[in-house]
Amino acid sequence: MSTVAMWWDPSRIEATVTRQFVCSQLLPDEIKRLDLPLGFGDGLTDGTYWEWIDKKAKRIFLILSDLGVPDQIFGLIDDSWDDDDLPIPLDQIERLALTPTRDDKFDKRFYARQFHYLLKFVEKGDHVVYDDPEVVPLNVDKRPGLNLNSAVDRVELPNRPGEVFSRRRIPVGPGPGYLTGEEFIYEINKARNIENVHLASFFASYTHQGFAYVLFTLPSDFNLKSLLVTMPSSLKSLAKQDRRRLLMNWIHCLVDSLCYLHNRGLSHGNIKPSTILFNSDNHIFYSDITRLSVEAIANSSDKSTFDKESYDYAAPEQWYRPSTSHSNVHRKSTLIPSSASASTSSDNSSFSISRGGSESVNPASMLHSPTPALNPQAVDIFSLGCVILELLSFLMKRQTRNFASHRAAKHKLAGRGGAVLDSSFHKNIGQVETWMAGLAKEASKKDDQVFRGVAPMLQVVSRMLSVVPHERPTAQEVEQCTYRILTENCQIAEPHCVHQYGSWDFGFSNLNIGREGDGFNISTKRQSGSVRPSSRLTSYRPLSSSSIQERDMAGGSSSQAMQNVRMNNKVRNWQAHIYSGNNDSSPRTNSM
Repeated sequence: MSTVAMWWDPSRIEATVTRQFVCSQLLPDEIKRLDLPLGFGDGLTDGTYWEWIDKKAKRIFLILSDLGVPDQIFGLIDDSWDDDDLPIPLDQIERLALTPTRDDKFDKRFYARQFHYLLKFVEKGDHVVYDDPEVVPLNVDKRPGLNLNSAVDRVELPNRPGEVFSRRRIPVGPGPGYLTGEEFIYEINKARNIENVHLASFFASYTHQGFAYVLFTLPSDFNLKSLLVTMPSSLKSLAKQDRRRLLMNWIHCLVDSLCYLHNRGLSHGNIKPSTILFNSDNHIFYSDITRLSVEAIANSSDKSTFDKESYDYAAPEQWYRPSTSHSNVHRKSTLIPSSASASTSSDNSSFSISRGGSESVNPASMLHSPTPALNPQAVDIFSLGCVILELLSFLMKRQTRNFASHRAAKHKLAGRGGAVLDSSFHKNIGQVETWMAGLAKEASKKDDQVFRGVAPMLQVVSRMLSVVPHERPTAQEVEQCTYRILTENCQIAEPHCVHQYGSWDFGFSNLNIGREGDGFNISTKRQSGSVRPSSRLTSYRPLSSSSIQERDMAGGSSSQAMQNVRMNNKVRNWQAHIYSGNNDSSPRTNSM
């Protein structure tokens, strides 16, 4: 951070305001007065001025010291002022009689300064409501060269040393492009329940001076879209083999994190290179899945702009009307290719992506907006398949612009001018297949063991890019195959992110990746004897869109969610109204 402020938490106040410190701020005659009995109470109290400061007025003494009038502490004690009276309203500060005559500027300085000693710290899972004059204890990174804007920046919290967060300013209020107060509370309650090391996750939120702010973990330095154009120094500095292993591990991390979301009945819904992020430590992660994302903020004011990147990496059913023959078919295990849709040559250098029925890819059925009956998890699988293919192309030192040109090659017409060529994956399946064949052929000529996993991984991608949603593998199945490819083909002994979410047992010992005849086979070994096959290896059936919305709801109805930020009038004004993430509607106070 460029500058780090000193934040006065209770422990710092206690450690600072010692008798030695107080004496250092006073004149000799004033020091002697510290041990005198209090000047009020008519002798009914035997306390001294120092004891009052030590037990009741450390914050007030610090404020007076900051303003250059520490000697005024005696008059305030005689009038029985203590820290429990803070914050003192601006129109009442004149009663303190800190100056010989009325001084509005001095009163305003006292009013503003007192909030530096009444801090409400942001803790994990909390939503804190700050009044306008209060001070939010965080440090904003303003180093030159950072990509900062008015909506997103990097911050540190004094109570979380060493951690950096991404802070987003959320437009809340009436009007287009804004979230209502209830919608904002709903989104943060939903975000509280989602946390993964490879997903930008909600940490806390607060409101201050008319704006709402959300803190997310894992601030990014780069994204995959920028990586495909220019390699950052954090990757370039790695040894070649380490960089290759890192890219293959990245693929497994992304697949594993998608398992986490899908196992919870959720979906990402926006997978593309610009939402695959990583930092200078080469830690890769998805952008968050809420309406509080950076992209949602940027697009909130202009929804009419065509997002070509989203279109290019979208699943075909997001732009074509689903075939009636497939719309109600449940997803099934697709990792055992059929002879009609997934046969490959014995050298694993040719690929066939399932097209399903011709009706599902008829250009005449294209819609202007995504269709409502979508399986969001199947959409994730297709989009992630596109991203994995980009990463494998990067591994093979193929440029993304050449890949885009290759996909759009069939649309090129003679002459000059015309519309932008369609380089989407879903509209150019044939070109994607030939590109994959080229990658596999080139990988077969490489000596490094990591390249032995390219062709098998491309076979998995070919299943993920099936035009028919129910023929795509589940995230669990993709993870199983990716793990086996990394450990057996690439000889990576310990891949990153080997998790078992929920009750899943991935059963790696039952997974077989190899050749059968002329085809590439990814399947599970059959159990022999009378032992029943484990049901945990069957395809995970995603929830419907309505079920996903119901499970996403963190606090019940919108009115119930709003209860999480209801103020408790019995709490003193300066005490922190902090709302924990345990869905308890009653606030807890943070005593100073």
